[in-house]
Amino acid sequence: MNYINTLREGDNITDIYFCKSKIVAQSKTGKTYYSLVLQDKTGVIDGKVWDLSNAIEHFDAMDYIKVSGQITSFNNSLQFNIKRAQRIQESEVDISDYMPTSEYNTEEMYSELKKFIDSVEEEHLKKLLYSFFVEDDQFIKKFKRHSAAKSVHHGFIGGLLEHTLSVTRICDFFSKNYPMLNRDLLLTAAICHDIGKLYEISDFPQNDYTDEGNLLGHIVMGTMMVRDRANAIEGFPHLLLGELEHCILAHHGKLEFGSPKKPGLMEAMALAYADDTDAKMESFKELLLANPDNNEWLGFQKLFDSNVRRTI
Repeated sequence: MNYINTLREGDNITDIYFCKSKIVAQSKTGKTYYSLVLQDKTGVIDGKVWDLSNAIEHFDAMDYIKVSGQITSFNNSLQFNIKRAQRIQESEVDISDYMPTSEYNTEEMYSELKKFIDSVEEEHLKKLLYSFFVEDDQFIKKFKRHSAAKSVHHGFIGGLLEHTLSVTRICDFFSKNYPMLNRDLLLTAAICHDIGKLYEISDFPQNDYTDEGNLLGHIVMGTMMVRDRANAIEGFPHLLLGELEHCILAHHGKLEFGSPKKPGLMEAMALAYADDTDAKMESFKELLLANPDNNEWLGFQKLFDSNVRRTI
């Protein structure tokens, strides 16, 4: 397969790609054309169908299409000038070639996460974690495959699991380095902090914000999910639940970053820093991977508020 990250100007390509979006537009001369975004697991490329001839069969966004054409350059970005297009059935392709996927083994990551769950000693918190991550098969299946974001960081299949595990590892380190932390509370909050993303963001291939996600957001949704499960556990301590909910509500650290509350517990502060660290390190990693041959400064990056480059 001709993966998108290997395409170069002048290449003549015939291959199958996922049509992430399709816009029917008109040129300045009034001629109708298609503007597409084509995707595979390595990235996306802008596509243009200038001539709507019989060689262009009907297809829609979210279809897999076999396209033929040439890779050109426009405004310093690659563009696929498409001459032929044919809709392909999903059953004819390997979806893992087209959707970005974690580089790590899903089952190995989940096994490690379960070890952290088993290490939680407080009985009510362990029952809460088990109700999601051990006993709820539908939740587990969805959690293993879900992304952690539409973009920015961990926006790929398995991204939510990878991010959650990484944040949990950092929080486990914090608990050893700062013994005053309530490890059981901190790890439970770390493992549950982003579960609302299961319903804030749709599954692949859409991987986009849902109506509920836009209206409520994953922080509020995740807190509601935790409260519902905790209320079903007999004798769950009211104060402990409030502390756990606070950690989730405050895990973005600042009001301007979307947290309904600022951290008021040491565990909430630790979680906020762990979440921010993993998100930023992954974002930096993804930025460097998107520019594999560039050892120069990459320009000002808003997320880091700085001009950045890789270590030479």
